[in-house]
Amino acid sequence: MPSDATVLGFDTSGPWIACAVIRGDSVLAHHHQDLPKGQGEALMPALQAVLDAAGITWDQLDALGAGIGPGNFTGIRITCAAARGLALGLGIPAIGVDRFDAVALDAPERPVAVAALRGQAWVRAPGAAPTLPARPPDPSSSTPPGFRPRAPPQHRHRADLGRRRGYPSPRLGTDGAAVGTACFAAEDGLCH
Repeated sequence: MPSDATVLGFDTSGPWIACAVIRGDSVLAHHHQDLPKGQGEALMPALQAVLDAAGITWDQLDALGAGIGPGNFTGIRITCAAARGLALGLGIPAIGVDRFDAVALDAPERPVAVAALRGQAWVRAPGAAPTLPARPPDPSSSTPPGFRPRAPPQHRHRADLGRRRGYPSPRLGTDGAAVGTACFAAEDGLCH
């Protein structure tokens, strides 16, 4: 994918709609809306709004980044169906990006925790499958279960990609995760 590719990333895998448009090294626009239900009806207007804010039209997109969870089934289904329909209609690739990869753009050498139901958290260590610890995390602890700090690596490959490029940190919330989704799709050359 060219370095100046324009990518629309979006995610509805939780009680929100998050979307962002990036081109090359720049975040052109991003949007987050808390929405416990109704994402199916609100997604396309939100995508149009973020494209309008970026000054981009649908035919200027090179690819789509679609958040594929973890999250609630219906929300993931909404994102996947929208991405598939848009990709077919626009003739561009849609790349599924899990939230672990989107969030890990900040520090791929560190474990990533993603909220789950009942106060639990999915935890994925680099190179490992996600796990859901058997017990909910202790609310008085700021460290997720299964988290073991690692020494900083000597050579960082993509460790601070988001900060280096000026993107909002994906660790700051779902708005950043949408940016991370678009960024991951563009940066890793997954769009052919």
